[in-house]
Order: sequence, then C-alpha cells, then structure tokens
Amino acid sequence: MTQKPVAEMSFEEALKELEQVVGQLERGEVPLEESISLYERGAALKDRCEAKLTEAEEKVAKLTLDGDGQPTGTAPLDAG
Repeated sequence: MTQKPVAEMSFEEALKELEQVVGQLERGEVPLEESISLYERGAALKDRCEAKLTEAEEKVAKLTLDGDGQPTGTAPLDAG
C-alpha cells in the first residue's frame, strides 16, 4: 500500500494516521526497524497537524466594534 505524502494531507487525514501510528507503537506490534520508520512518519504527521492548525489560526477573524460597541466587521487575528 502506497502512503499518501504527508505534505498533501488534510489535518483530519494526518491526525487519523498519527493516531494509528501511535497505537501501533504503543502496542509494540512491529519490529524495531519498522518502529523507527513509524516514529519518523509520526513526527512528520505531527508537524503537518501543527502546521495546519497554525494556518487555521491565522484565518480566524476577530470581531471589530465601533465606539458604541456595535459590530462593524472583522479583522485578522493578531498572532502576537
């Protein structure tokens, strides 16, 4: 079975596979060499999930209010 490149995965795909990898490693059902490969894939999947979450956070908008406290629109979320 060919694995999908991590860089092409959605957050949900990467998270689902990461959960599978963690399960296999926790159960110890794979030989050492395969465990190393799984760990490396898991690290890449974790990084992908973090990148997708950061991307989503950057798209979140905050509500802007006028002087009377009435909503006037949205503005980008301050990352700092």
